[in-house]
Amino acid sequence: MRTWYDVFSTKWGWIGAIASDEGLRHLSLPEESIDLAKRHLAKPLEREAPLESKNAFDDLGFQLDSYFSGESAMPQPYLDLSGATRFFRDVWEVCRSIPAGETQTYLWLAEKAGSPKAVRAAGQAMARNRVPLIIPCHRVIGRDGGLHGFAGPGIGMKARLLELEGVKR
Repeated sequence: MRTWYDVFSTKWGWIGAIASDEGLRHLSLPEESIDLAKRHLAKPLEREAPLESKNAFDDLGFQLDSYFSGESAMPQPYLDLSGATRFFRDVWEVCRSIPAGETQTYLWLAEKAGSPKAVRAAGQAMARNRVPLIIPCHRVIGRDGGLHGFAGPGIGMKARLLELEGVKR
């Protein structure tokens, strides 16, 4: 299977992406530098050895900039989630169903994925989300309403994304 990657600039920072012929495989959150964006892709870059492909993600970058400007919804590219467990893929699919401007809990994710007692496992699925933003893990909050666990730039980025989408905190 062919895979490729690039790191591109958006209005909110640098984003790294890896895709295959099947779809987007990995995406970093916006970072302050190219190096930080690449760091989030370090393991898949090493494991998958994708080819660098400048401008391969121009359309995605344009769509993300439109989202970051509040002008459009989150893009919905095809995803390649191969290699993930069935449970993780189920949780990620449930997470994609959370509309912009709304939040849900880890318990809700576990229940909707068919495993109501697997709340911690649902949390692990969010922690191992390979395509944040597209699988909107920022819309998942704790039962207490608090913002918990967010990779990359951290909780501040999660709060900023929720604010962009109109979630009142």
